[in-house]
Amino acid sequence: MGRTAVVERNTSETKIRISLDLDGKGNARIDTGIGFFDHMLTSFAKHSLIDLEVKTEGDLRVDGHHSVEDTGIVLGSAIKEALGEKQGIRRYGSMMLPMDDALVMCAVDLCGRPWFAYDLNFTMPRIGELDSELIKEFFYAVSYSAAINLHLKQMDGSNNHHIAEAAFKAFARALREAVSLDPRVEGTPSTKGCI
Repeated sequence: MGRTAVVERNTSETKIRISLDLDGKGNARIDTGIGFFDHMLTSFAKHSLIDLEVKTEGDLRVDGHHSVEDTGIVLGSAIKEALGEKQGIRRYGSMMLPMDDALVMCAVDLCGRPWFAYDLNFTMPRIGELDSELIKEFFYAVSYSAAINLHLKQMDGSNNHHIAEAAFKAFARALREAVSLDPRVEGTPSTKGCI
């Protein structure tokens, strides 16, 4: 049985449907109504090798906050559902990812306990159509709805586009490692017997 999920969430502010396959090839069909956010999610899919379809209809006449945060909630829920009992996974993943001037570190633990540490420094209020502060809201929502430990830290960089893209790609590569199956792991990778 494949490690896949389809999650929908409908509120008075957003209507979101996400489908994903953790064992995909990185194919993406993304439509959130926010161009730069679409670009980031497409990069995430490509570098995580997760097949990802995202359709977000949100109240963009207000701003992008609900669309971005709620997309993070649904993506995190889909990751959690697709992982199931987490049998045979590596559990941990990390990546130090350079993109021109930017260098971003990401580390994840699929431990079932949410924690989020964030240190990215944006100097512009917007990147394309995306409010810079919403990048933090997105990753926070993913970490808590997926119940994962997620650390994102900027080591260097001044170009806001590069910093954001390095963060999404670093998360993609760290998650790709953490969800991958290790044939030597029997059951779940925890002394507790479950995660």
